[in-house]
Amino acid sequence: MAVVEELLHVTSRSALLGILLMLLSVLYFSSSRSRSQKKEKEPPGPKPLPILGNLLDLDLNRPHLSLLSMSKQYGSIFTVHFGPKKMVVLSGYETIKQALVTHAEEFENRDINHIFHVLNEGYVSRQFSIFQSTAGILFSNGKNWKTMRRFTLSTLRDLGMGKKGSEEKIIDETRYLREVFEQFKGKPFCTSEPVSYAVSNVISAIVYGSRFEYTDPVFVDMVTQVKENIRLMGSASVQLCNLFPWLCSWTNTWKLMMMYREQYFKELKTLLKKLQETMNPQDCRGLVDYFFVRQQKEEESGERNPLFHKENLKYTVGNLFAAGTDTTAATLCWAFLLMAKYPHVQDQVQKEIDRVIGGRQVRMEDRKDLPYTDAVIHEIQRLANIVPMNLPHTTTCDIHFQGYFIKKGTCVIPLLTSVLRDENEWKSPNTFNPEHFLDEKGQFVKRESFLPFSAGHRVCVGESLAKMELFLFFTSFLQHFSFTPPPGVSEEQLDLTPAVGFTLNPSPHKLCAVVRNA
Repeated sequence: MAVVEELLHVTSRSALLGILLMLLSVLYFSSSRSRSQKKEKEPPGPKPLPILGNLLDLDLNRPHLSLLSMSKQYGSIFTVHFGPKKMVVLSGYETIKQALVTHAEEFENRDINHIFHVLNEGYVSRQFSIFQSTAGILFSNGKNWKTMRRFTLSTLRDLGMGKKGSEEKIIDETRYLREVFEQFKGKPFCTSEPVSYAVSNVISAIVYGSRFEYTDPVFVDMVTQVKENIRLMGSASVQLCNLFPWLCSWTNTWKLMMMYREQYFKELKTLLKKLQETMNPQDCRGLVDYFFVRQQKEEESGERNPLFHKENLKYTVGNLFAAGTDTTAATLCWAFLLMAKYPHVQDQVQKEIDRVIGGRQVRMEDRKDLPYTDAVIHEIQRLANIVPMNLPHTTTCDIHFQGYFIKKGTCVIPLLTSVLRDENEWKSPNTFNPEHFLDEKGQFVKRESFLPFSAGHRVCVGESLAKMELFLFFTSFLQHFSFTPPPGVSEEQLDLTPAVGFTLNPSPHKLCAVVRNA
């Protein structure tokens, strides 16, 4: 019996020793892994507070300005914590170009944060992790994103995007918008609404196959809902909801954004149903019809994992309608405001248009003969800085970039405002100066650091259409109107401070559009 007890005692001591050795091994290898990870040099940045991160160092209404300021201290690549979420910020033309173009695949994924997930899926996730949306173009990744982007680009090209087909649609819309401006007879008015309707009609004609009357209540509601949601997305309260989802149910701004979203998709659903009921596969009117044709082919082939489903249609169309309305309309509003602010520039543009075009309709082929006008349009885009923080990316794999280690799945912000205001690229980055795009002979000069549409695999799908719209609308309206401040307001008093929003629109203002006698 004593022998048995001694054997059990020895066995228990051996087991205990074995467990102890196992724990020590685990601790050793864990600490070794931790030490090896610590050897990886991560981008520098301000020290974060628990939970809050660096929120106290950020202006949530204008975070791009805070990040631009931080880049001067921490360099062209640095880490910042938006609450508990760690992000890497890329600043300056060379760094952003290297990331988005040279290392396009490593930085190509979209970071699906809480806002984008809810807007695209319609429900609030309780998980505090990276969301993976599976619909549309802007907020999807992987096969779905590549398929929808490829389909959209090829279909838009077939429909004449960047060619004569879309040129005619834009020219037609300039005439409708001119009629609205003329109705004010030179008196002050807000340009934002009619310009938004005109620009939205261009993308509507391509996507749906027809334009809308500016008084159509459904159309007016859809444009308003999209623009309001983009504005609200940039507010501090919604940004906080994005970081701390439990705040959503307590925030009126978030509730309003969700209301606009539901109303928009309800009206879009009705519109898409009508288009499906009246479509002719042999004569597609717009992108929606082409989508229905592809959807039918998938169903007939018995595709196991179909991508041309109603959710993808809804969000792809929604993405195009929103992006195709807000950014170009905002740029045109900035254009008219800047012409009123700088009448000597407006005068020089009009003299060039009068000399080259006269009273005839301006065409895209005229752009090469209007170098000063082209330079002014580019400088408007540069200074307007419509999407200062780009849309967030995320890394597809672990990557060593410019001497730093960035882990797979890290949110990355390509700070576009740092490119458009890069002191190493622009002579006077913070002032309106068309000479940025002119050589010593007054000829237009293309600048590589001009990236308002981003770059790489996620470059804006509607870039060519937007460029065409800006040129044709701007030249047509400077040909027919002179923009001035309201009576009693001087050029110096016109405020160039952008309104708070996800995109940078001009602050609310009124202008006079005076008919010219060229």
